Amino acid sequence: MSKAHPPELKKFMEKRLALKVNGNRKVTGVLRGFDPFMNLVIDEAVEERGNEKHEIGMVVIRGNSIILLEALERVI
Repeated sequence: MSKAHPPELKKFMEKRLALKVNGNRKVTGVLRGFDPFMNLVIDEAVEERGNEKHEIGMVVIRGNSIILLEALERVI
């Protein structure tokens, strides 16, 4: 089995992100951490499903459920 390489997410640390995940859901929040499998720790997370929004605090989102990642702040 091949060894997982860490994703290039250092430049996104402490930045606000929008994530599209499985189940037609969108999560926005601040990236606090990640691992080689692209599991993300998101703080101040808000989940959107259709027209509903739910504040869910700090969550871990599995890398294999992430469809799209978008920076909502300028990344240098």
